[in-house]
Amino acid sequence: MLHAPFYDPNKSYYENWEQGPFNGFSDGKIVPIGEPRFNFFGYKLTYPIGIPAGPLLNGKFVNAALDKGYDVPVHKTVRTREYPSHPWPNVLGVDVDGDLTLEKAQQPLVARNEYKEPLSITNSFGNPSYKPDVWARDLADSIAHARPGQLVMSSLEGTKWEGTSSDQYVTDWADGMKMLVDAGVKVVEANFSCPNEGTTNLLCFDVQKVKLISDAIKQKIGDVPLVIKLAYFSEPALRELVQETGNIVDGYSAINTISAVVVDENGKQALPGEKRVRSGVCGHAIKWAGVDMTKRLAQLRKEMGMKYHIIGVGGVTVPEDFKEYRDAGADVVMTATGAMWNPYLAKEIREMYPDA
Repeated sequence: MLHAPFYDPNKSYYENWEQGPFNGFSDGKIVPIGEPRFNFFGYKLTYPIGIPAGPLLNGKFVNAALDKGYDVPVHKTVRTREYPSHPWPNVLGVDVDGDLTLEKAQQPLVARNEYKEPLSITNSFGNPSYKPDVWARDLADSIAHARPGQLVMSSLEGTKWEGTSSDQYVTDWADGMKMLVDAGVKVVEANFSCPNEGTTNLLCFDVQKVKLISDAIKQKIGDVPLVIKLAYFSEPALRELVQETGNIVDGYSAINTISAVVVDENGKQALPGEKRVRSGVCGHAIKWAGVDMTKRLAQLRKEMGMKYHIIGVGGVTVPEDFKEYRDAGADVVMTATGAMWNPYLAKEIREMYPDA
């Protein structure tokens, strides 16, 4: 059953940032979490469940996620400078019949301001960011708020600011990650899965640039674990990525969303703005892709004798989805859309699968 979401789609990103979280995330109830017993990058978790970068806009949202038993919340992607959000609306329900296969994603999807099970949505924010001194305070507060067995992560996107060179772009990634570490973050995530500066529309598909940037980040942050966030890869592209980066990065998070054209009921562009014809779809319809990526990353890890961690993401809306990801090889499983509409999903998962 869908609850009222902790992010209000009827409000702008800035209204949610100032006033949220809402509904179940604002009820003040704290879920018991037990003793730490699961290993993740050398840290002990009480349970391998989290929320990926996206719906946790600031420290208030992250703290609420910790209180609800999501042991690995990831603060929404930030940047080294302030960056504006796309205009409202930013979240809409989408009509998808079954799985959103890559073939189906080539056709327009109807988006509307209503939400039904099985739940799938589109989201379009543009990775907005407040100034670093704002998000650094948020991170420090949330890290202090975490209970034993919980770990606060943060995601960052490097930016090619106006007038900067390609080398400065790489430096922006590395400097931004160092800012996260200086704020106290113990595991950082590079968001390579959103439209940015690659040879294609997604940086994660530009393997050599991913390798270059990842290496620059690791040189800057040292032994701090680096996770890179991916979109859905077909073969042999995923194998090439792992071959080139598996001994540089410490983990992969997959997947973010599947991109599609979204239109309203009249066939017109659903999200205003020239660069918003396409947007990412998440929720139930993309679970197949996240599970498939998890399985293949696990197989490549075994085949190549690597030790990276796998964060399985995409379409976890009921407890059974969590188990499917764990069986596929995920070290930690994360839920975004599912948690937004059911703040007690982590509690339900813990109760159904006490041994994970």
